[in-house]
Amino acid sequence: MKGKPNNQPGKSGLIGYLPIGQVLRPQGLSGEVKVRPDTDDPARFLTFDFLYQKTGDDTYAPIAIHRVSVRKGFVYLILEDDASVDQAEARRNLLLFIDRAHASPLGENENYIADMIGCRIVDTQGREIGQLKDILQPGAQDVYVVATAEGEMLIPALRHVVLSVDPEKKLITVDKDRMQEVAVLAD
Repeated sequence: MKGKPNNQPGKSGLIGYLPIGQVLRPQGLSGEVKVRPDTDDPARFLTFDFLYQKTGDDTYAPIAIHRVSVRKGFVYLILEDDASVDQAEARRNLLLFIDRAHASPLGENENYIADMIGCRIVDTQGREIGQLKDILQPGAQDVYVVATAEGEMLIPALRHVVLSVDPEKKLITVDKDRMQEVAVLAD
């Protein structure tokens, strides 16, 4: 993001900021940190002058970034004017966000994971199955982690199982019969 920070709220009730990375640890002695990117394209960080950090329940503040590089799938950068290991250490585990206006555009049938977390999972008859807690991305297929009355359930995000996703209504509809064929209840 070049230019001024955008402090506009999200549209249609969706959150206005999306997570894009998390500070893992200091890197070197000059205030640099190592960041685990939460984006398909870590090189996007090279185009940013600032990101956001969460400062309250629904408030975010811009945070300047400097000297950005991408190596072996990780992002290395300096936040604000950090110049020491101690300053970088204070950033450990900090979540970094991007405002929705600067997020990568989505393709057809794509959604931001942050918008899907918390969605109710129902079958085609409207019967409640559970609530989406997380989405795992182990490889070729995403896996939904769903909190159910019976415990945690893992559901592969297959087209014949997941029939519709509506993040604005916080609703995901599944084919219950097909879901039962592939879903696994965790211990």
